[in-house]
Amino acid sequence: MDKMALITHKVIPQKPSGNIMLVGGALGVVFGDIGTSPLYTLKTVLLLSGNNPTPMVILGLLSLIIWTLILVTSIKYAIFAMRIDNNGEGGIMALMSLLVRKGKGQRWVIFSALLGAALIYGDGAITPAISVLSALEGLNIVIPHAQPYILPATVIILVVLFAIQPFGTAKIGKIFGPVMALWFFAIAGLGIWGIVQHPAVLLAINPYYGINFLFSNGFISFLVLGGVFLCVTGAEALYADMGHFGKKPIWMAWFGLVFPSLLLNYAGQSALILAGADISHNIFFRLCPPIMQIPLVILATLATIIASQAIITGAFSMTRQAIQLGWLPRLRIKQTAAESYGQIYIGTINWLLMIVTVFLAVFFKSSENLAAAYGIAVSLTMLMTSGLLFVAMRKIWRWNLWASALVAGGFLVIDACFLIANLIKVLEGGYIPLLLAAVVCTVMLVWHRGVKATSQAISEKVMSIDEFFTHIRDKNIPRVPGSAVFLTRTQNDIPPVMRWHVARNRALQQKVLSLTITILNVPRVDVTERLVVTEQAPDYWRGTAQYGFMERPHIPLLLQSITGMDCQFELDDVTYYLGHETIVGREDGRGLPAWQRSSFAFMVRNCTHVTNYYHLPSNQVVEISRRVAI
Repeated sequence: MDKMALITHKVIPQKPSGNIMLVGGALGVVFGDIGTSPLYTLKTVLLLSGNNPTPMVILGLLSLIIWTLILVTSIKYAIFAMRIDNNGEGGIMALMSLLVRKGKGQRWVIFSALLGAALIYGDGAITPAISVLSALEGLNIVIPHAQPYILPATVIILVVLFAIQPFGTAKIGKIFGPVMALWFFAIAGLGIWGIVQHPAVLLAINPYYGINFLFSNGFISFLVLGGVFLCVTGAEALYADMGHFGKKPIWMAWFGLVFPSLLLNYAGQSALILAGADISHNIFFRLCPPIMQIPLVILATLATIIASQAIITGAFSMTRQAIQLGWLPRLRIKQTAAESYGQIYIGTINWLLMIVTVFLAVFFKSSENLAAAYGIAVSLTMLMTSGLLFVAMRKIWRWNLWASALVAGGFLVIDACFLIANLIKVLEGGYIPLLLAAVVCTVMLVWHRGVKATSQAISEKVMSIDEFFTHIRDKNIPRVPGSAVFLTRTQNDIPPVMRWHVARNRALQQKVLSLTITILNVPRVDVTERLVVTEQAPDYWRGTAQYGFMERPHIPLLLQSITGMDCQFELDDVTYYLGHETIVGREDGRGLPAWQRSSFAFMVRNCTHVTNYYHLPSNQVVEISRRVAI
């Protein structure tokens, strides 16, 4: 038997040399969401605590914000979560894949990751709306009569932002880093100017003020936690985008610029309140001298657009991972820049996000109202991540139970407190991201169950290799000139689509390859382990191609790379055979529930065709229909 590993083409992300370049890129992608949170966080917290805060209340609020940034973003994500990577990739889906690969795929681990991923879509719909609204609301201070135009301008910006996605952002993406760097330097400078007005605000670094506020203000303290949590929305991006930039550049950007800038700005806003500033409008823009307020509004708008772009790109990337891992139906994925694997476009996700985002902006009308729906999805996602971190500490780091419970349990307590505080928002709009997450999670589970049931149904009708070729000899079925590739889920025996082809056409090509595409729970597969081909009968080979969940199969290029074997194919001579399933119910009634089967059948009919997904030449593809009872 012949066996060999083959190298196939894949697009490798081109990372700029040097950590400084990567730090600049991370500023534009990783920190857009959390970096624009000063626009609305303190304003929301003040609204929840009452509009006449005392100095002790102000110091308490600032202390809570400071220590939330320290405990959640700096310690939980930057120090702990980012040390648990799946071959360099991070994020809740990559963490789930790592735990499953380690043999720790308990149902609750998988469900936690899927729920967390689904919730990120809800957050992704809200972030652009609240960010752009809060930036444009700064015009109220400069131009008092601008209020009626803020919402229409927000809608226009959001529609344009989503409309340009099909063209890619590789070219304009190069300015994201410098613009965000300017943003962070600007908010740090404004913060320092505010602190100078009332230096006593620096006392808030003492956690006593935050703890005292929590235990001295009754139910208000509980409400305020939901607003304080807004300062860490976007913290998940440090972990999720780790594979694009690496740990060190993200650490350098966070601890070297982003974290200090956020602390200074929140302290500056609080100092201004202590100095007696008017808080009837957004206190963030009060930090700026009047002559510079228009430029600041423009810069804030650019920063929020960049933050929104990062959220959209992140949704595309996570969708691709979910598709590759078998949790979402195939969707058309367009590579918008050949030099960067992360530059992709998924039309279905883009337009659905746009519809929901614009609806949220129009429905809630202001960032204050939208803040009621913001945070609950993120807090629940963070809770899921903490649970998975506990499993990772036990099973990957081999920590003992007490150490794991102490560290991960601390994170769980913090996340649970924020989640409970945010649950109050459910009736005020928090139900929207929860409904979105429920829909996405249901789609994931139904698709996965449907694919599994279909594979089981097909595997029940396979024929062994010896039996098949004995049948060919006994029936004198000719082997005609040409090459055939049969795409199949079947790992052994003869693919059903190949058996049906012979039964209907009474012939089989001279060279035949049965090819199975397998997606592993790793981001990328080493090129030397891409494909293994084994000759299992005269002129019949079986191939298994392995890809990571961050890669996209390209079958013609895979075949082109075969060298030194008798199964070399002339690509113009190859005919690709696919099975087209028509989903029906089982006669014994023991299959999937009717609603799941109908939903799965609908997704199968509307998902991207295998021909497009695997880059097959459409004029060389033959489909054989089959009814599959699940």
